Amino acid sequence: MIFMGSSVWAQQDDPEEIAMSIKAGSSKDLAAFFDRNVELSINGNEGDYSKNQAEMVMRDFFKKFSPSDFDIVHRGTSGNQIEYFIGTYDSSGTIFRILIKCKKDDKGCSIYSLDITKE
Repeated sequence: MIFMGSSVWAQQDDPEEIAMSIKAGSSKDLAAFFDRNVELSINGNEGDYSKNQAEMVMRDFFKKFSPSDFDIVHRGTSGNQIEYFIGTYDSSGTIFRILIKCKKDDKGCSIYSLDITKE
């Protein structure tokens, strides 16, 4: 019972951990939440990537646009298994909107789609 409770607690904390990894500019920590395949869209450049490829794309993004701040501004769900959240990413005054879509299961939140758009 205690293990189940901590597992549920960890799942509820996943969006916060994802936000912290983005705020830190850590593609490695962010990739820990990636599904096996991830749809990435960065300013209209879209692609389907493996988990490792998506980590490299995000590493390049973080190098080009180092994070100053990231805040989740909206969270929602679609059905029982999809969670999404929208955040504002600040890179030294350049603002991006990030939409993250996750599949929820007993292991937590797996990012299957990440859309980054410059405001």
